[in-house]
Amino acid sequence: MVNYKDLGLVNTREMFAKAINGGYAIPAFNFNNMEQLQAIIKASAETKSPVILQVSSGARKYANQTLLRYMAQGAVEYAKELGWEHPQIALHLDHGNTFELCKSCVDFGFSSVMIDGSALPYEENIALTKQVVEYAHQFDVTVEAELGVLAGVEDDVVAEESHYTKPEEVIDFSTRSGCDSLAISIGTSHGAYKFTPEQCTVDPATGRLVPPPLAFDVLDAVMDKLPGFPIVLHGSSSVPQEYVDIINKYGGKMPNAVGIPEDQLRKAAKSAVCKINIDSDSRLAFTAAVRQVLAEKPGEFDPRKYCGPARDEMVKLYTHKIIEVLGSDGKAL
Repeated sequence: MVNYKDLGLVNTREMFAKAINGGYAIPAFNFNNMEQLQAIIKASAETKSPVILQVSSGARKYANQTLLRYMAQGAVEYAKELGWEHPQIALHLDHGNTFELCKSCVDFGFSSVMIDGSALPYEENIALTKQVVEYAHQFDVTVEAELGVLAGVEDDVVAEESHYTKPEEVIDFSTRSGCDSLAISIGTSHGAYKFTPEQCTVDPATGRLVPPPLAFDVLDAVMDKLPGFPIVLHGSSSVPQEYVDIINKYGGKMPNAVGIPEDQLRKAAKSAVCKINIDSDSRLAFTAAVRQVLAEKPGEFDPRKYCGPARDEMVKLYTHKIIEVLGSDGKAL
């Protein structure tokens, strides 16, 4: 058993309470490799933003759970080296789908876990979430649950259709399950292809696809039912078109990739939404930089020469999200 506090990590309870009161959202950035982790910590340390390091079940398999523990501990020490005296870093399991997986993450030093029973019948979702909560809370690990279904693809999470969260269920669900935060569905979606062309309109000036707006009426109704309760948005990458263009320019094929407009995420961040998940955007930044370097320097074979620029591009992306979209800069001095 490894206690996350011994690694220098924190859970999400206090950072969420401050975010709700302060009208901003905590960035939850997924990472799969060292460069992503370096970029997340550098951007967070330089902006003094609390941050959630997210690990999907697929990323956990890819990286190895023991290595992840030491990477998280190293991230805290790296943040201190960068001048962040009191880092506020949480290590979170994204989309855990079994009690056993959540328990294993708690035992290996995660400070927060998500149990995603959204595909289950309502009562089974409550029962599974409650089981995880009862175990995790013994070790002061916070638990995120999900109510409603997001469309799209992210690692092992696949859903063809979204189902908005039903506001009339949130009080019963949160009370009976005991969860600390609740991921809801209001029109965000996993992956880089969040919407089909048929769901979008076309900007006549640019010819680019414009996605449908988020269902803020659902969010408002949830907030009315659960005032002050931490709400989470998954699938909130904006799919920056400059990265898509670079990828396509240098041999990629990403037609009709479209994400969530940042102005809608800013609006959400000022509400009870206190955690916003971003994954695909960093993948796009990484891939765009790597493709460009290898296309312009086809003889290059040193990974540092293309992973380094990719890391730098991700630092810029994370910094932009923290300051310009989520408003969490300066909140973890």
